[in-house]
Amino acid sequence: MEYLAENDLSMTPQRKLIVETFLETEGHFSAEELGRLVKDKSSDIGQATVYRTLKLLVESGLADNVDFGDGVTLYEHAYGHQHHDHLVCVQCGAKVEIFDSAIEDRQEEVADSYGFKLTRHRMYLFGLCPDCRTNKK
Repeated sequence: MEYLAENDLSMTPQRKLIVETFLETEGHFSAEELGRLVKDKSSDIGQATVYRTLKLLVESGLADNVDFGDGVTLYEHAYGHQHHDHLVCVQCGAKVEIFDSAIEDRQEEVADSYGFKLTRHRMYLFGLCPDCRTNKK
């Protein structure tokens, strides 16, 4: 990873395994979930090493951390993945990744109208998923 070299950080075997496991894992997952997957491959890698490596992945732009309002930080791939926003079910916690070009364009227009140039953004829309709406009736 260029980021490691540029910041005088070494690619240890432990970091390599964590990065490989991260890249193999799709969707949203916690540091603890990633830690369990890593432990299945190598029991000598501690959770603190997973946290530190995730921090490096976020700083390098390979990962993004998200908090859907429940206080749990989740991680997802950032590099090579299209920007997206999220629908979040307030009852069961289901998360749906969405992309809507009209919403993206409108966000740019709003920022521009206030003299801002967007560098990044996050949008979470909260509601009830179809299953929870059906089961609520």
